[in-house]
Amino acid sequence: MSADIDPTEAIPQVTAELIAKAAARQAPPPEVTSAPARKAPDAERRAPVAEQPAAPDAVLSKRPGSPFVPSEPYAERHTSAGHIAAGHLSSLVQIPTVSVWDPQYLDHESFARHRAALATFYPRVHALQSEPAGDHGLLYRWPGKGRQDVLHPYPVVLMAHQDVAPVGADWPGNPFSGEIRDGVVHGRGTLDDKGGLVAVLDAVETLLTEGFVPERDIWLFFGADEETVGESAQIAVRRLYELGVRPWLVIDEGGSVATDVLPGVDRQTALVGVAEKGLVGINLYTTDVGGHAATPGRWSATTRLARAVTRAGRHRFAARVDAPTVELLGRVAPGAKGLRGATLRLAARTAAGPLRKLAAWALAGGGPEAVATVRTTVAVTELEGSPGANLAATTARARLDVRVALGDSVDRTVARLRRVIRDKRVEIEVVESSEPSEVSPTDSQQFALLTESIGAAYPDAVVAPYVTVAATDARRFTPISDHVYRFSPFVMTREQRQSTHGTGEHLTVDSLSRGVHFYREVLRKIPG
Repeated sequence: MSADIDPTEAIPQVTAELIAKAAARQAPPPEVTSAPARKAPDAERRAPVAEQPAAPDAVLSKRPGSPFVPSEPYAERHTSAGHIAAGHLSSLVQIPTVSVWDPQYLDHESFARHRAALATFYPRVHALQSEPAGDHGLLYRWPGKGRQDVLHPYPVVLMAHQDVAPVGADWPGNPFSGEIRDGVVHGRGTLDDKGGLVAVLDAVETLLTEGFVPERDIWLFFGADEETVGESAQIAVRRLYELGVRPWLVIDEGGSVATDVLPGVDRQTALVGVAEKGLVGINLYTTDVGGHAATPGRWSATTRLARAVTRAGRHRFAARVDAPTVELLGRVAPGAKGLRGATLRLAARTAAGPLRKLAAWALAGGGPEAVATVRTTVAVTELEGSPGANLAATTARARLDVRVALGDSVDRTVARLRRVIRDKRVEIEVVESSEPSEVSPTDSQQFALLTESIGAAYPDAVVAPYVTVAATDARRFTPISDHVYRFSPFVMTREQRQSTHGTGEHLTVDSLSRGVHFYREVLRKIPG
């Protein structure tokens, strides 16, 4: 910790004047042309990044005994540092960096203010080598031991994103208040993903202050459109590919420390995403002659669309248990309690054998989160019809958000939905898609490093792999790294997990301070 900073006091929230002055020193964002409103960019149709040869573990130093330095126990001074981080997070939440699909509606000023705030809070990070990744994405290089002008071929990438999801009208109070009350920071982005952004940056800034030099290069990537197209992540990946580096380890948001994610498990479980489900965004369109609402036809655009939506929404894709879920069950089921715990243990015993369908069935009855781990899911997120109350619609549209389970594919999923809808007059348009990701190994040095670092921050937690059900920027990095993991180092209740794109999003100061400690441990333990 810097000698000129009192770690027992939180840095005051940044005033609007300070942010405005810092933003004025930033170059204005480049002019963005408007894109067609109907279709979102299809990331999978962009020129792909070719995979590089795998990074062999043979390049790692072979030291006798454990390759990791001893963990630094979590202590009071880490808690004090967490209050400083909470002040940073509070101020960043007050800057509404909301992602939008149509570039012409993006608030570039907010992103410029946000970038200026980061430079103000983290001057040592800001002094590192850096370059933009898209309009507002940021890419930094922290050189490791060795020559600064020579890139380490197998660096570590730490990621987070600056943008946040839009806010619904039902949010109580100001969603961008950043209020710190009773040891909790409130507001949109505290969990997804400015809390992770602050945890990474506070860890790096304090280590830079202490004069720490990592064993290998560290790249920091902070995206600005993760909630929409993820283009800044694609730009960053392409840049790293062009530089000839293949990350030894990538850590992005994803899992969390939970106590209520599986039935019968009340112990803290640190869920590390080793893969993520695929994503398909689908528009359903129907058309009709329209006219006066007093003389509707039997099959108007809206009634035909309603039938299609009902069929798609009610359909249940086959439940399946993938390899990460089998390992997850094996790690957490032995400690499960009660009748539900017995069901979970039964699922664990059958998951890897010929009765694996029984395990899938048992998990599918465990609530929405458990269902999402074993099925391809379909959510209806948008509906559009007539522009007037007394007008029969000439066109109606519904948006389906489809998450594709491991072992399935985008093409098979879309074909299945066509058969389920069973109506040739319903146009099915795929507007974006990405396949389920590759699975990162759990028997590697990288996963062991994560396990030890989690143990330093959460000593009572059991660490287990799982499949991330939401799409993240991490999936863009799988073509250039075999070790991509998704973990947000915070305790999250079910209510908090549901709030990330809902209402009432909040993060405790204790979790934030432990998150900073987690990233400090990761950086200190990286082998050469």
